[in-house]
Amino acid sequence: MESLDITKANIDKIAEMFPQVVTEVADPSGAVDENGKPVLKKAIDFEKLKLVLSAGTGDYVVADDERERYEFTWVGKRQAMIDAATPIRKTLRPCPEESKDWVTTENLYIEGDNLEVLKLLQESYLGKVKMIYIDPPYNTGKDFIYKDNFVQSREEYEEELDMFDEEGNRLFQNTETNGRFHSDWCSMIYPRLQLARNLLTDDGVIFISIDDNEVRNLKNISDEVFGEDNFIANLIWQKKFSRANDATYFSTMHDHILCYCKCNILNSDSGWKLGLLPRGNEIPASYSNPDNDPRGVWTSVVLSAKSGSESLLYEIISPSGRVCLPPSGRFWSVNRDKFQVLVDDNRIWFGTNGDGTPRLKTFLSEVQEGLRPNSILFHNEVGHNQEGKQETKALFDGIGVFDGPKPVRLLNTLLTIANTNKDSIILDFFSGSATTAHAVMQLNAEDGGNRKFIMVQLPEVCDPNSEAAKAGYKTICEIGKERIRRAGAKITEEQKAKNNGLFAEDAKPLDTGFRVFKLDTTNMKDVYYAAGQLSQKDLWDTVSNIKDDRSDIDLLYGCLLDWGVQLTMPHTTEQIESFTVHTVDSPLTDEIDLIACFDSNVSETVVRTIAKRKPTRALFRDSSFADSANKINVFEIFKSISPDTTVKVI
Repeated sequence: MESLDITKANIDKIAEMFPQVVTEVADPSGAVDENGKPVLKKAIDFEKLKLVLSAGTGDYVVADDERERYEFTWVGKRQAMIDAATPIRKTLRPCPEESKDWVTTENLYIEGDNLEVLKLLQESYLGKVKMIYIDPPYNTGKDFIYKDNFVQSREEYEEELDMFDEEGNRLFQNTETNGRFHSDWCSMIYPRLQLARNLLTDDGVIFISIDDNEVRNLKNISDEVFGEDNFIANLIWQKKFSRANDATYFSTMHDHILCYCKCNILNSDSGWKLGLLPRGNEIPASYSNPDNDPRGVWTSVVLSAKSGSESLLYEIISPSGRVCLPPSGRFWSVNRDKFQVLVDDNRIWFGTNGDGTPRLKTFLSEVQEGLRPNSILFHNEVGHNQEGKQETKALFDGIGVFDGPKPVRLLNTLLTIANTNKDSIILDFFSGSATTAHAVMQLNAEDGGNRKFIMVQLPEVCDPNSEAAKAGYKTICEIGKERIRRAGAKITEEQKAKNNGLFAEDAKPLDTGFRVFKLDTTNMKDVYYAAGQLSQKDLWDTVSNIKDDRSDIDLLYGCLLDWGVQLTMPHTTEQIESFTVHTVDSPLTDEIDLIACFDSNVSETVVRTIAKRKPTRALFRDSSFADSANKINVFEIFKSISPDTTVKVI
C-alpha cells in the first residue's frame, strides 16, 4: 500500500543495461528473515558503474575532485531529488457524492498536495498523458499555495548553506542575499516536474506558465528534467492589452509559457509533432486566381535558382513570343523536360498578358492545412487576463471568485499546438479555477473529441474577505469543481442550440462530468508493535488490518491504484445472493479487469460465480472468509476455473 518506489524502478532500468553492476547489500533498516539473517536488497555498485562508463578511449564520468563543471544548483536541491523518489503511504479516496456523472465520466478532479498525488498516479498513468499544462505560483511573495511565499529567513538560508563552522564563525563572506528567495521555489517545482515527465507519452508535451521572476530558474530546471534537446519554445503571451502608467519601470504586458516535449521528433520517430493552428476561411493576401484555375487560389515564385548546371540554362518562349532567360548569374530551377510537364499541368504563369518571366504556381489547397504558431501569442488571438476573469464572473453570476484565471482561448490554443488527438489525457496539477478542464470540454464540443482531463488542486482555504468566501466557497477546490459543473452545462446548452436541440443517433454525449478523489492516509492500519509488545486489548484492535472509517469503495480504488489501473474505468455494483460484488471493466477490450467482494463470510457459490467470469484480477478482504481453510479454498477454486486470474486478499 505504498506509492511506486521510483529509485527501485531506476535501479531495475540500470540493471537491464548493466547487469554487471548489480549487487546485494543488507537492508539499511536492519531487518532480518525468519532465520535471523539480514534481509538482502538489490543495489548498484557505483564504483563498478563508473568503471563501466569509463572504459574505452574516453572518460565519461565526472571525477570526484572535479570542481569546475557545468551545472545548475541551489540550496536544497539534493533534498528535492530525494523528495521526488521517496515513496509515500497515502491513497486517493473516492467521493461519488461530490462528483458529477460518476458512473459514466472519464474525467478526474483530485484534491491534495500535487507532489503526493503525482506519486500515486505513477503506475496508473505512467506514459499515458498527452499534454500537461501548469500555472505554478510565480514567487512574487503574494501567492498562497504550499507556502505564503518561497522566502527563507537569512538564518535558515545560512544554516542550510553551512556558512558557519562549529564555533559560529562565518566560513566565507557572502554578500548575495537574493538566493534565499529562489531556493525554496526551485525545491518546490523540481520534484513535481520530475514526476510529471514520467506521466507523459513519448509524443507528449508540457506547457508551464511563469513570469520574469523565476523564468531563468524554471528554464534551467526544465532543461535538466526534460533535456535541453527537448526544449521547444519560450512562448510569450500578451496577458494585458493596456499600458500601466503607474509601473515603476516598464509596463509588464507578458508572461512566459515554456514548452518542452518528452521526446524530440528530431531524435525519435515516436516523438512529439507540432500541431498547426486552424487557418480559418480567410485567404492570405498573396493568393489569388487570375486565370480561374479550377484548383483554386494560388501564389507564385520566379522559376529560378542560385546554382545549377548547363542543363538549367536554356531559352523559354513565353505565350506572347518573348524569349526568356534566367536572370544574370542564376539558373532555371527545372530542366527542359520537367518544365514541359509543368506547362502541360498549367503550373507555369507568364502574367496576365503572357509576356512575363515564367513563375511556378503553388496552390493554397496543396500547402499545409494549418498555420505554424508564432512564439508570441497576442491577446487578440488567445485572450488576456481580463477575458479570463470575465469568463469566470459570467459563470458565477457576476461574482469574481478567482484572481487571474487564464482565458479559455489560451488553453484551446495550447491544446491545438500540443497536437492532442480526440482521446488524449490532459493533466493540470496546479488546477486553480480549472480553466484547463473548461478548455478541454469546449474543444471536445467543437470537434467531437473525447479528451479526458485530470485536475489536481491543493484545497487552499479562501481568504475570508474574498468574494469567493462571501459567496460560500470555502476552498479553491470548491470553486474549481463548481466552475466545471457550470461550464459543462453552458457548453452543453450551446451545443444543443447549435444543433437545434438534435444530435446524431450515433453521437457520443459530451462528457462534462468528473470523478472526485481526495488524498488521504493509506487504507491499512499502521502496525508498529512486535508480538511481545501487544496487550490483549491491542489484539482486538488488530483483528482487521483495514482502518475502521474505510468503505468498500475506498478499498476498491485503493487497490486499483496499487495495481496501476486507471481510476476512470467503468465500475458497476450488483448483488449476487446477498453479497455486494464490484466489477471494473476495461473499455478497450471485452475482458473484465477486476471483480471484488469485501463482504464477510463470502459463500463458495459467489466465489465460483466470480471465477466463471474469468476476470484479470479478483479481490477479497481477509475478513471475507470464516477461517484459513475457506481462504485457501478460494485460491483452489480459481486455480481450477480461472487459473489466469490474479487473486489478492487484503
